[in-house]
Formats: sequence, C-alpha cells, structure tokens
Amino acid sequence: MWTGTAGDLYSLAGIPAAAQAFVLAAANRDRSLAKVPKLVVVKNVRAQEELANDLEAWGVPFLFFPQTEPVVGEALPDEEIAAERLAVLEKLNGAYAGLILSTATAVAQPIPKPEVLSESRLTLAVHQELNREKWLAQLGEAGYQREAEVTMRGTFSVRGAVVDFFSWHAALPVRSEWMGDEIVSLREFDAVAQRSVRDLLEVTVSLAPLQAASGGSATLADYLPKGTVRFALDDDSVQATADPVKDDVAVVDLECFAHDFLHAPIGDFILQEQRRDLFLDHLRDWFSEKWEIAVFCNNEGEQKRLIEIIQEENLPTEPLRFVLRPLLRGFVWPAGKLVILSDAEIFGRYQTMRALRKQERLVAMRGRSQALDFSDIQEGDYVVHLHHGIAFYRGLQTLPAESLGRTADAAPTSAPAEPVEVLVLEFAEQSRLYVPVEQAYLVSKYIGVGKKNPPLDVLGGARWERAKSSARKAVMDYAAELLRVQAERESVPGHAFNPDTPWQSEFEEAFFYEETRDQLTAIADAKRDMEKRKPMDRLICGDVGFGKTEVAIRATFKAVMDGKQVAFLVPTTVLAQQHYNTLRERFADYPIHVEVLSRFRSLKEQKKAIAGLKDGSVDVIVGTHRLISKDVEFKDLGLCVVDEEQRFGVVQKERFKQRFRLVDVLTLSATPIPRTLYLSLIGARDLSTIETPPANRVPVETIIGPYDERVIREAIRRELARNGQVYFLHNRVSSIHELKDKLKFLVPEARVDVGHGQMEEGELEEVMARFIAGETDVLLSTTIIESGLDIPNANTILIDRADRFGLADLYQLRGRVGRAQNKAYAYLFLPRHLMTVGDAKKRVTAIRQYSQLGAGFKIAMRDLEIRGAGNLLGTAQSGHITAVGFELYCQLLKVAVDQMKTGKTERLVECKFDFDFLSWNEDGDGSRDGAFIPRAYMAESRHRIEAYRQIAEMRSLDDVDALEHEWADRYGPLPAPAARLLLAARIRVQAAAVRVHRIETQGEKLMISQGGDFVMIGGKFPRLNGSTADAKLAEIHGWVAALAGHEKPKR
Repeated sequence: MWTGTAGDLYSLAGIPAAAQAFVLAAANRDRSLAKVPKLVVVKNVRAQEELANDLEAWGVPFLFFPQTEPVVGEALPDEEIAAERLAVLEKLNGAYAGLILSTATAVAQPIPKPEVLSESRLTLAVHQELNREKWLAQLGEAGYQREAEVTMRGTFSVRGAVVDFFSWHAALPVRSEWMGDEIVSLREFDAVAQRSVRDLLEVTVSLAPLQAASGGSATLADYLPKGTVRFALDDDSVQATADPVKDDVAVVDLECFAHDFLHAPIGDFILQEQRRDLFLDHLRDWFSEKWEIAVFCNNEGEQKRLIEIIQEENLPTEPLRFVLRPLLRGFVWPAGKLVILSDAEIFGRYQTMRALRKQERLVAMRGRSQALDFSDIQEGDYVVHLHHGIAFYRGLQTLPAESLGRTADAAPTSAPAEPVEVLVLEFAEQSRLYVPVEQAYLVSKYIGVGKKNPPLDVLGGARWERAKSSARKAVMDYAAELLRVQAERESVPGHAFNPDTPWQSEFEEAFFYEETRDQLTAIADAKRDMEKRKPMDRLICGDVGFGKTEVAIRATFKAVMDGKQVAFLVPTTVLAQQHYNTLRERFADYPIHVEVLSRFRSLKEQKKAIAGLKDGSVDVIVGTHRLISKDVEFKDLGLCVVDEEQRFGVVQKERFKQRFRLVDVLTLSATPIPRTLYLSLIGARDLSTIETPPANRVPVETIIGPYDERVIREAIRRELARNGQVYFLHNRVSSIHELKDKLKFLVPEARVDVGHGQMEEGELEEVMARFIAGETDVLLSTTIIESGLDIPNANTILIDRADRFGLADLYQLRGRVGRAQNKAYAYLFLPRHLMTVGDAKKRVTAIRQYSQLGAGFKIAMRDLEIRGAGNLLGTAQSGHITAVGFELYCQLLKVAVDQMKTGKTERLVECKFDFDFLSWNEDGDGSRDGAFIPRAYMAESRHRIEAYRQIAEMRSLDDVDALEHEWADRYGPLPAPAARLLLAARIRVQAAAVRVHRIETQGEKLMISQGGDFVMIGGKFPRLNGSTADAKLAEIHGWVAALAGHEKPKR
C-alpha cells in the first residue's frame, strides 16, 4: 500500500471514515515508515476527536495537536488547549516518530520557533544540584504565579524545603523537596486533594510562557523533520497539508484502495427484529467463508448480551474476537476477509467521543472535605464563636501576648509580651476578642436566613447561651420528627420490586452513551433500595448535566416492568415537556404508555390522562405540582421521581411528602446539599452522589462584562459559524420583543424566536419544539429555560442583567450549555455601575471562579452565604438558623440525630490538657518545649487555621494518621513542635474514647480525671519519669493507650 517514499503526502479521502483509523494503524506499524513522524490532517475538530477515539480503540499511540479557538469579550485563550499545544511541541522537539493528529486550521496557526522552546526547557532530577533561588526567579519570569497552594497550571508555591509547581504542559503538578540546592525528591500530586500520587526520577519544566502556544513566526511544519510522512483524510485537508510544506512532495492518492473497504452492511438490529435477522444472516455467511470477525464492545454487558443473541440462534461464538474498547463505526474489508463491528452496527448506539486529551487532566472533586473551611472567611464577614456568639471578623493580627489578658479567651495575665498571631472578632459595643490561631476551630462562618444582617452579641451577655439552648431543643424536636417519618416508612411494608428482567438489560444496553462510574453506582443504589421491602427514600445529588436523569429513567423502567405506575414530578412546564419527550423516545420500543400533565395539554387531554392513571392504562405520568392535586388518582403507584427538588416550595414539598409517603421516592437535585447538612440527616435519608463528569464534558468558558452590542453580535455569529444555537436570557417580558428586533438588526442572518411563561400554552410549546428541532438559531427567553433543558447543539448563552439572579440560578442557567464535546461560552452582562460592587459582583465573580466541572457544591455554599439558608430545612427551623447560624445549627442537628438513633443522650467527651512542660504557642518565651504548627513550616495563616480546625474535629486515630501523612507530603518532614501537637491529638482522641475529660501535669505528677475520679496507683498519682517534653508526652500516651485497651493500671 505504501508505494511512495518518506516525505510523501498520502490522501485517504476516498477511504470510508470507519476504515481510516485502521489504515493509519497499519501505517504506524509499517517498517518503512517506522523512523519518521507521521502527520495526519483532518478538516475540523469533530473529525479529529472521532479519529482520536478510533485510534485509541486500535491501540495506536498518537499526539493530539488542537487548534486554538478565538473568543470575543474578555475571555482568555483556552488554557487546556494552549497547554496541550505546548506539550505536543515539546515532544516534537525531541525524536518523536509516531502519529500527530491535527486539523487543517491548526497546521497553519502560528507557533514559536523550535529553538525558542528548546531554550525554555529545564529538566530537574533527583539528587541534582541547582540554584533554587535562581530557578524560582526563572519561574516568575516565565509567567508562573506564586500562590499559597498549587491548583492550576502556571502556578508554584514555596513552603520551606518544599516547592510545588504546575508546568504549562503537564498533566499533574509536581512536588519537589530540597536540601539546600539539592533536589532530594520529586513526585506528582493531585491538584484537588493535594496528596502525592507517584514518585518521579526526573521531570521537564517548560519555562515558555503560555501565550507562546498561539503566537510566533513558525508553524507546525517547522517542527517536522525532512521525510515526515503526511496523511490527509479528506479533499480539503490535502491542500492544507501540502501548503505549509517547504519542499516538493508527491501526493499519493490511496483512492484506488477505497473499494477494498466497505461500510458494515447492517444497521440497528437490536431495536428492530428484521435488522437482527439481517445481521445473523451476514454472520452465518462470514462464518462459512472463514472470515475474521472483531467486535468492539463498550463494556462486558454489551459483550454478554451479544453472545446471548448469537447463542439463541445456535451459532458459535468462538470465531468472534471481542475487544472491550469504544469504536465509533465498523467496516468490512473483503480483500482481507476482515469484518470490524462496533456499537453503531450492533446496538444502534453511537459512542460519544471521549475527550482523550482532557481525561487525565480533569480531576474528580473527590477527596476534598466539602465543609466550609476557614479559607472561605473574608475580613468583614459575620462569624460565630462557639462560646460567645455572632461577631464581625476583622482579620488576622499579630499582637503582644499580654493583649489577650483583656479578652474572654485570655492567656494568663502573667504571659510574657511576645507577639501572638490572632483572629480579631468584633462584638457589640465595639468590644473585641482576640482568638489565637490554634483556637480557630471555635470560629465558623455565619450563614443565616435571607439577606438581613444578624445582631452582634455582647461579650459575656446571656443572649447567646439562650439562643444555643433554644436551638438545641428545636433540633431535638426536628430530629425526632425526621426519625419518626423514617421509622414509619420502615415499619409499613412497601413493594419489593423483582430483580432486573431481560428487557431491563436490553433497555440499558441500548443506552447511547457510556455511563460514568458514579452513575453506575447510583443506579445500583436505587435498584437495591427498590428491591427491599421498605419504601425507598433516596436523594441523587449531581452537578448539572452529570446524568441524574438516566438514573431515574432506569428506575422508572424497572418499576413499570414490575406492573407499577410511576409519577415524574418536575418544577416547570417546559421541563415536564422535555422529560415527556425523552421518556417517550426511550420507551418507544416497549409497551409503556407515557403521558404528561401540564398547561401545554388541553383540558380534554388532561382528563384523559387522569382517567388513564385511575384505570391503569397510563404507566408513567410526567407533570408539575398538578400531580399532587386531589383529583389525580393512581391505580397502583409504585415510584415517585422528584426532579430538581430544590425548586419546589416548602408547602409543595410537604404536600407531596404526605401524598407519596409510602411509595418509593427517588429525588434528583442539581444543587448539592452542603456536607454539614447531609451529615446531620444521615439515617433520615439515603444519598448517592454523581461527582464524575461525563467523559466528553468541557468546562464552560465564562465571560463577564457590561452590556455590549458588539460582543453580542460576535458571540452569536461565532456560534452560528459552527452550526450551533444560542440562548439569550432576558427576564423582562415587557421589553423582550424590543430586544428581539435589536438582535435581528445586529445579526440579520439569525433566526430568533421568543419564549416566556405568559405565552399561550400551544404557542410556547411550538417555540420550544422549533428550538429543539434546530429550526431556530437564537432562543430569546425568560428563565423558563433554567430547569433541565438538554439541547447539546446549544453551546452559547448570553444572560442580560446577570446581577438580578442568584448564584445557584446563574449556575443552573450556565449549565444549559456545554452538554456536548464542543467548547461552550456563557456571557454574563451587568450594568457598568455594578461591575465592581455589591452582591451582584460577588455572584458573577464566584461563577467565573467555579468554572471547573463538579463545582456545584461550592456554588451551593456561596449561594447560601449570599442569599441565606432560606427554607432549606423548612419554615419552622428558620428562626433558629438565624439565631445561631447555619453551620452551628447543622452541628447541633447532627448531634441530635446521633443521640436519637443511639439512645445515648450524653455528649461527646472533650479532653482538656494542662501540661506544665509544654507551650501551645509558637510565641512563648522558649522556657518550655512547644506543641504547635511553626510559621516557618506552614507559612500561610489560612493553612495553619484550617490545620488547627482539622485537629479539633478529629475523632479517630485514623484521622490523625491521615493528617500526619498529609503534612509530611505537602510541607515536608514534621518539625518537633508539629510532631508533639499530633501526638497530643492522639492522646486526646484516645482519652475521649474512654471518657477521660482532663489530663494535668504538675512537675512529675500526672493527674488523669476519668468519670469523676482520678487514675491512681497505690492511692497515689502516677509519676512521670522522662526528663524531656517528648519523653513525658510518650509516657502520657502510654497511660491513655493502656486505658483505651482496658489494661487499667492499679489504683
């Protein structure tokens, strides 16, 4: 086949796309081409993604060189793409001889000359000697930003002997440990969890600025040596591939081989019986003629189902070679007697392209605590001190220790005047409390109800204790109600659904996309609950577009297969219509009758649907709160799915709780519950989280700025140029048609439609149907698009007056785009005078800050801060949340639930220390050894504050071990004071477990108070024999460990 010579240009334009990856795989293995790079050029990004998917299925390594995509407004170039381009150029600067995938556009885009990159590369190796300060200066000169914590490319941090850095082209950041100017350790780490994952011997650092990836006087051809083989996969790419080449090349047209490759001659046979027969006929022919048959399956379930189908016809499966990799399409090669089959031919499933180049770099949001940490508290925020109440946070200060003597958290008044780092809290009457950072765990952020500011407490006043006492009583009542409802659900036997049927397996295998790991877990959780005798009450939490609806669809199918009816409750009419369309399409090949109750339906249609529910002829009903009306009766309701629960009002929630009290309930929420609240509700509700983004999802680029018609015109035209669609959100019906005329003037070629909630039902339905069908380019609408619309072709959204929306609302709206592999854009317009002030600025800044996939939790927490906790727990609890703050309320609620469940009303013992041989403060006089976190070890105040909070919240020795490992990994070997602090934490954890509430030392005397008595030996206090602080701590640890192990010393 390879009739030319090295340096030639091969045209694969005549070969079916399904076979092109196969041909390239053969070229990559060909000995005559083994030592030269092979550039493959396709017409656009989608073709590049599809080819990358198929090459991976064939097990062929390659480099993916993406094109840069210009954006309008304030958006910066896509960091992922720029970093990826740099990574490819770095490899091409070496001796690379494999495949390079590019587009015709990317081949011609300007890049820096090879020598520029070569001069900007630095290799670090373990045991290498290197001037560290000079290297850090080089990072700064190259545009790397110094940060307290490395989470993004192009940043670095310095913590004593540890330097973290994230190179522009790297998949993961690197942690380096130094001894002077010698590198003693290199390891990659997780940018989210901040934990090391792999040791390295050496690493290359790119000192080229990120902008170099899309600027310069060279092109990709300058990086390719003479003799590079080029492949153009379509006619347009032939010219584009030849143009940048400096030397003359011969174009070898492989079209003469095109007739050798045919499209696989079968179609969607599983869903249509005649297709099954056609496939089996072909299979018999191929078997009889001894053809080689390879079947690419997405997963083992598909492979198993196909084997069952073949065995049902008494055909052998041994001649088939199964490959568990996703291939987009199959083909037939008669000359080689080879058949390649994929999902597309077998199950009618077209595999969604996996964004291969992004997979390694998208870090799942697991591992990081989802509680509010102190780094979220800013100067000027309201905070809650556990013992003293609500105050203003005035920031961190360094004060003489004697200043603390005037506060309620006073250090001894005899303390030396050494500087101490403190949190400054301002209470009523401008009185101030100085809290040492090691006591920061006593302080949490205040989140109340609504936007009204809370009154500040008076230091030493009685209001705070009364408020805490009242809240504690209220949460006991609330916990009792939660557990009473749970007990009622468990005591009344529900319907235990049968295990999955063959139809269930067939239905799930026909799903067009590849499920994520979290999706599969959530599906399994729901099915397991349904098969139990007690009614299910499960909440599925997941970010926008992460696949919660598919969990509900499979649970719905399972319920109907068991003869039960399903109610699908949604908050809006538009979302009801979309779910209705989705369910009808998914269930089209099964005897399942789906109906919808909404204002889009006529009164006659609604009456017919209600009658069908009553006589059992309707299996699945989708509807708004109309479903909980008294006239809607079910013959045999088995499952209720509640979508976007957070959008229903408290009264509505109470009504459907009563209506569906004893049926299985599956609730979907796109705004994740704060972890503190979830922990408080453990036992009262089961929870599944979907935190893994679909493989092809790309974060949405968010652009914020003043209303600008030029930006609007360019944004719409850029989206239309790639055959996409646009949402334009304008939440004022009175002026929406005026804006439509303006858009028609700005972009005359765009087809603009208007949709809002005041339109007639049929008219609005037609508008939405036209947009879904692609007959409209721009949907100008109010917030009717906010809930659940899933239109993959719409990848630009413009939001007018973004300042008038809450943070969670903006996040939901932005989630309408970015549902395909295309880059999506969200434009948030604010009035100029609000660009720098107020809550609106906070909201839109947070939206841009939380652009990464899976950021819904942070959004939920920030929205709680900005708008208040509202009716999250119902109106009855709002007053108590206002009085003590959301965080403390949730802590009290969790304790109450735990006490109700266990029957134990006693509180957790907190062990107090009074060791006369230890100083708990770094700023002491040096007369005693210290147990603290040195500033030189953990330089950032917020990191030390968070570390002290972690210590205070520890409840097990595993917690201490994990924290010790994390510190050693992130900050280097523990200094002696930090090691003593963690040993003291071990003592406290073990002491609390055996109800030791105080340990005190006086010289050699050790006093351990347990259950109102002291631990004694022969009627005397135990003696400490050690002469150093470390030895004494070790002895105390031994005593407490003995108590915890029930090896009590003699008294």
